[in-house]
Amino acid sequence: MATDPFKYIPPDPSRHEDFETIASTLAIAYRAIINHCPESRERSLAVTKLQEARMWANAAISFQGQEIIQ
Repeated sequence: MATDPFKYIPPDPSRHEDFETIASTLAIAYRAIINHCPESRERSLAVTKLQEARMWANAAISFQGQEIIQ
């Protein structure tokens, strides 16, 4: 079944643990970057990429493998 990528998909309570695992795992990487990288454009980009990774991982969980309508 195809889904509209802009349609709101409410979180499935049964997937809460999946969302939490992604968040907590990326939080570890975030703390490592903040603690070991000097303030710089590169550090900011690394943090941005972690935010993007979380967003896309959450989307993957929400879409549950459904094809996106093109």
